[in-house]
Amino acid sequence: MNAPCPLCQPDRETVLWQDRLARVVLVDDPAYPGFCRVIWQAHVAEMTDLAPAQRRHLMGLVWGVETVLRQTLQPAKINLASLGNQVPHLHWHVIPRFADDATFPDAIWAARRRPGVTRGVDVAALREALQMVLPAA
Repeated sequence: MNAPCPLCQPDRETVLWQDRLARVVLVDDPAYPGFCRVIWQAHVAEMTDLAPAQRRHLMGLVWGVETVLRQTLQPAKINLASLGNQVPHLHWHVIPRFADDATFPDAIWAARRRPGVTRGVDVAALREALQMVLPAA
């Protein structure tokens, strides 16, 4: 029997924004402050499982989260990833990257190059900024 999908049945997520189609959550990873996931609410695995209007809505959210993270955190780079190999539920990673983070310039899943610098994130400010930028479905 397959294990339940952790994105369909979330446990203790920090939801920053949501509508009936998707939600934006803050990933609890102090090594990568501001790391967000944009998660499609329905259990589908691929972008092509969505209708064209749904795809546009989802990508608008990804780009909106990127915009907010760039404005509020001023990272050196933003990484976008949609893998789903371990959790085949459509979601995008939006990851602010800093030149002094533990794995920069490699992917966050690479071996650490250095200890990295700890940064805080103002969760309330992120929520407020996302409310101003993201569209409602």
